[in-house]
Amino acid sequence: MTRIISNPVLDKLPVHLRQYIKPQNYDLYTAQDQAVWRYVMRNNIEFLKIHAHETYLEGLAKTGISANEIPSMYGMNRILQEIGWAAAAVDGLIPPAAFMEFQAYNVLVIASDIRSQNHIEYTPAPDIIHETAGHAPILANAEYAEYLRRFGMIGSKAITSKHDDALFQAVRKLSILKESKDSSPTAIDAAEAEIEYLQNLNGELSEMAMVRNLHWWSVEYGLIGTLTDFKLYGAGLLSSIGESKWCLSDKVKKLDYSIEAAYQSFDVTKPQPQLFVTPNFAHLSKVLEELADNLSIRNGGLKGVQKLILSEELGTIELSTGIQISGIFKKVRISQKDSSQVAYIHTEGGTALSNRDKELIGHGILNHADGFGTAIGKLKGIHLAIEDMSPRDLEAYKISEGQFTTLEFESGVVVKGKVISGTRNLFGKIQLIAFNECTVTFEGEMLYQPNWGIYHLAIGKEIISAYAGPADVNSFDLIKHVVNTETIKIPISEEVKLFQEVADYAAGKTTNLEDLWTKINSLSPENWLLLLNFYEANFKKNNQDYASKSYGKLKKLIQTQPENKHLIEKGLSYFETTNPLNYANLS
Repeated sequence: MTRIISNPVLDKLPVHLRQYIKPQNYDLYTAQDQAVWRYVMRNNIEFLKIHAHETYLEGLAKTGISANEIPSMYGMNRILQEIGWAAAAVDGLIPPAAFMEFQAYNVLVIASDIRSQNHIEYTPAPDIIHETAGHAPILANAEYAEYLRRFGMIGSKAITSKHDDALFQAVRKLSILKESKDSSPTAIDAAEAEIEYLQNLNGELSEMAMVRNLHWWSVEYGLIGTLTDFKLYGAGLLSSIGESKWCLSDKVKKLDYSIEAAYQSFDVTKPQPQLFVTPNFAHLSKVLEELADNLSIRNGGLKGVQKLILSEELGTIELSTGIQISGIFKKVRISQKDSSQVAYIHTEGGTALSNRDKELIGHGILNHADGFGTAIGKLKGIHLAIEDMSPRDLEAYKISEGQFTTLEFESGVVVKGKVISGTRNLFGKIQLIAFNECTVTFEGEMLYQPNWGIYHLAIGKEIISAYAGPADVNSFDLIKHVVNTETIKIPISEEVKLFQEVADYAAGKTTNLEDLWTKINSLSPENWLLLLNFYEANFKKNNQDYASKSYGKLKKLIQTQPENKHLIEKGLSYFETTNPLNYANLS
């Protein structure tokens, strides 16, 4: 199965998000992968029947997720569209902003790989167990699903920092190393040390870091209820056999969920020392809005521009007239009158001007290929802002077509030139004035000179919003990610072949049991999950001879593999509760 399965929700995705989607390639899942899925899901469901939010079991059914086999994207998309969502397979960890933007479009991104048997309890790598069994079921709760969508809308606009990117790359590297059979312990230790170093760096949290923290302590590791009586709803808890139980202990501190969660960092390589408890899903949205009120998307101003400059990434500012300037912001000059106000901004390279997220005709990156600069604020000695002037006002102040004019801003910026034209928005506010033969100066420095061509002055009293990414996604080439559409086909080992033979036997295909048992003992006698699968097949067929042999071997592994003791015992307990066999005779 190599085609990408769609649904109406997926069809609405912009091109720049589609670059991350890859086919699921369902036929590449091995019998061992299916065994890992069954083991985790069976144990999780039994435990979560008691400890998960009531939506969990209902959500499993609504999203088409079975404990018996890895779900296909086809089935999930067919069912998810009924609740207005979709699923898309991606190539491991994707950038946080892209992840958030998928959520804004009601799309659940799913890393289609599955954890190895060695990391059956927990993996730092995103995998299909975490994404489908963790995230998808709670979407059945309409209030939570709306919270997730809103989180995506706000989070995707949060401004990042260079540190954010370094940490993302480090976590991605570790997740790949931990799931690769060829990784050395030295390489893994070095990757974990790099993450620890980056996490311990002191400095002001970026907006994306705060968003990421809030997402972690709610969507990934959230509890709901009271500090003493709570249920699990976070995907990291719902998909981890180990942490779902660990979080119940008094060793994990429980805190009331509030905006403080946005300032609490986390370590992906270790169990969580504390978790946050929300009283209900509505409270999640309340805290999210509180965070959003502190982000540049709702405040803009000098601080917003400064954050965009530090990010060195594509971003947008919106002025009070609604005009949007998208590009890489390079420099900001501060008003002589008020040190908290912007006097002039500069972008570097291709810049686009937009209104209501649509590029203005004639103002794309080809028109402003070398950057863009504009004065911001009110004129000196004139109470009326340019944006509020009527045609009669503009004429009175000599800001009309064909006139030479001098605009002296309160900030100290001076614009001199011949007015060519003006552009107004839907509500009649002038957004853009074009000048010929123009000079722009500030504190004696020439910012624009006549031989540079037509000067476009973006009109606005202030910057009301600053955020990551472009206003119009079609203004820029955002295709930077190359997806490997075909999963690397690792040669099938003898051990994996044995898992398939056991699966064939369980499915009723003719098998020489003596030969199969001999192979297991000669090729993979220490693999507890393989033995557990062989035991299950015989248990269900009521074949006491081979059930006894495999059971006895599993009991011995409990003694020789203390690190797997709890896994083996939990696997056996699934059958012992309703066992038709006489366990007294099994040894």
